[in-house]
Amino acid sequence: ERIEFKATGYPTDLTDAQWARLEDFSQGPNSLYHKRALIDAALYRENNRCGWKALPHDFPPYFTVQTFYRRAVSSGLWEKVRFAVRER
Repeated sequence: ERIEFKATGYPTDLTDAQWARLEDFSQGPNSLYHKRALIDAALYRENNRCGWKALPHDFPPYFTVQTFYRRAVSSGLWEKVRFAVRER
């Protein structure tokens, strides 16, 4: 069963407007975790320059986020995420 999205409240989290622009691009293999939570976690890691294992525990497990991030970079999704974040 899929875990519903729950906002974490970090400054790096996507806004609703940013998520609306990315939602169409976030299609892919179904995950137990909501794609927005995975993106928020990867943005947190990128902006705070922490290791994967240092992600706060209110994000999905680090290995899930890490796998998502690597696939997003390979597929070009991550560039779309970075563009949406710059539009803040």
